[in-house]
Amino acid sequence: MTALLEVEDLRVAYGRIEAVKGISFSVEAGQVVTLIGINGAGKTTTLRTLSGLLKPVGGHIRFKGKPLDKVPAHKIVELGLAHSPEGRHIFPRMTIEDNLRLGAYLRKDHEGIEKDVQHAYERFPILGERRKQAAGTLSGGEQQMLAMGRALMSRPELLMLDEPSMGLSPIMMQKIMDTVAELKAQGTTILLVEQNAQAALALADHGHVMEVGRIVLSGTGQDLLHDESVRKAYLGED
Repeated sequence: MTALLEVEDLRVAYGRIEAVKGISFSVEAGQVVTLIGINGAGKTTTLRTLSGLLKPVGGHIRFKGKPLDKVPAHKIVELGLAHSPEGRHIFPRMTIEDNLRLGAYLRKDHEGIEKDVQHAYERFPILGERRKQAAGTLSGGEQQMLAMGRALMSRPELLMLDEPSMGLSPIMMQKIMDTVAELKAQGTTILLVEQNAQAALALADHGHVMEVGRIVLSGTGQDLLHDESVRKAYLGED
């Protein structure tokens, strides 16, 4: 059976600096797969390349068996791959509702869009309460909820989340990770980049540890969570 996403020997460079150095992994439908590692490991560069924002210098990306290497970003969204980026990138002067609706800009099913807007408000009630406010008035955690809700508006087959808990309070971080767990329970396929390695691995079916552009260790989420080298390097344990 073909994986939903297949990445083979992917290489990405910024000028002469190679940021991703020949990584390979796959994501099966219904799985949560996580990439962990310190800043500069190449995790965000990998997601940006998968969503078409960067172009690889080598390797292959296949989504639902079809090559993505030369597909423009907006067409990749249309194929069913959505990206909630690091730093959220909401539109601060637009209302919360208009931000959400932008996630469905490629869709024509108006009735379905209305249902999904209401679903977003059910998942994140604070967004519904403030739907007519400018998105820039939201806290960091609320903006993350909006970014995730916006990405889900395209009804993706694969949702990529880049550092969803970054810079959040412990309570808000837990709310965001609970949402990821809820999406997993509903069968959403997720590729998760997350600095909170413990939270990410606890949720993940499979994980990959990245260091300076390479995958140096792979395994199930539980295996990596209990791996001594991972615990020392990423979980802050001696």
